[in-house]
Amino acid sequence: MKFRYSDYSIEQLHQEIGKLKEQAQKAEQLGNISEMQICERKMQVALAYTMSPDDFEKEKIYQLKMETGYKFRISYINGVFAWGYRIDLLNEESENIEALPISLLGKKVS
Repeated sequence: MKFRYSDYSIEQLHQEIGKLKEQAQKAEQLGNISEMQICERKMQVALAYTMSPDDFEKEKIYQLKMETGYKFRISYINGVFAWGYRIDLLNEESENIEALPISLLGKKVS
């Protein structure tokens, strides 16, 4: 039976993150890039469940950890996902709202 990450304890989440990291490394060694990316995405979501959404504020801008120079303005938070707009290197905000796990957000810019 599969469990949702929201049902996991912190210890179980850390174990799952470790397993996913191993799977991602194996997939990379075998040249299976799409499987590696799936594992990395799952890791980011699992990691988000180890964090507190209360540490993030709506209408504030945060750096994106995986994309240097890009930022993200939070419109609202739903669970461990921040919904908002990506800001590119030219400080132009995207037109489409998107959801990112809070684990992908770095330091607050403003």
